[in-house]
Amino acid sequence: MDLHLNETPEALSYHSKTQRARVITEGWTAANLYCPTCGAPHLIQFEASRPMADFHCEHCKQQFEQKSIEKKPSHLPRKINGSGYDAMMERLESPDNPHLLLLYHKDGMINNLVLIPKYFITTSIVEKRKPTWPKGRSKEWIGSYIWLEGIPECGKIYIIKDGVPEDPKKVLELYRKTKPLKARDLESTGWLLDVLKCVEKIGTSTFTLSQLYVFESDLKKKHPENRHIKDKIRQQLQELRDKGFIEFKGRGKYRTLF
Repeated sequence: MDLHLNETPEALSYHSKTQRARVITEGWTAANLYCPTCGAPHLIQFEASRPMADFHCEHCKQQFEQKSIEKKPSHLPRKINGSGYDAMMERLESPDNPHLLLLYHKDGMINNLVLIPKYFITTSIVEKRKPTWPKGRSKEWIGSYIWLEGIPECGKIYIIKDGVPEDPKKVLELYRKTKPLKARDLESTGWLLDVLKCVEKIGTSTFTLSQLYVFESDLKKKHPENRHIKDKIRQQLQELRDKGFIEFKGRGKYRTLF
């Protein structure tokens, strides 16, 4: 996998630095990246006018949106810009909701490329931005943020890390292991991932129910309609056990398996 980004005549035809970067990075992906969900050798680029996705896989039919950032981060940022808030909320319910590819580059080289499976992006990590009045629009526009810090670490799958490509077999296996976290609907998936993130924040491989109850107020803010947070926590722990992410040790003790 060649990690160099090469300027093309199409890219040079744009005056905007942002547009140039988009054309160059998307061109790299089309030429170099395999499908990180099924292993097919290439992703196919959509026409530029497509509103949600940039690439698709002809084999597994999955779609991908790519966001490129020109910096070399030591870690992923807390949040990134999403699309319009209403469009974002609508797409989360769509069967064509794309997986997210985060591509970080600097000085003509790709440093990091991260796959975030689409079911890790739920309503509880999407925030509405303040309205703006972009030039040429007749009404206000409301954008969104995606809070990456709300995504469990297992949902951030590195394809390239610190300038080194990961083994494709490892990438595919890590993706496969996350698939059980997609629940029956968006709300159920959101609850499952929010509780998993709380488990992660405890910071140890073993934890107790009492430690998890500390996050009750945080979960209440994300799910204000629920009046029985502790009951919901216990329910989600059972789901995570059944899906193979934790095990019960007895007497209110648990161990992570991820």
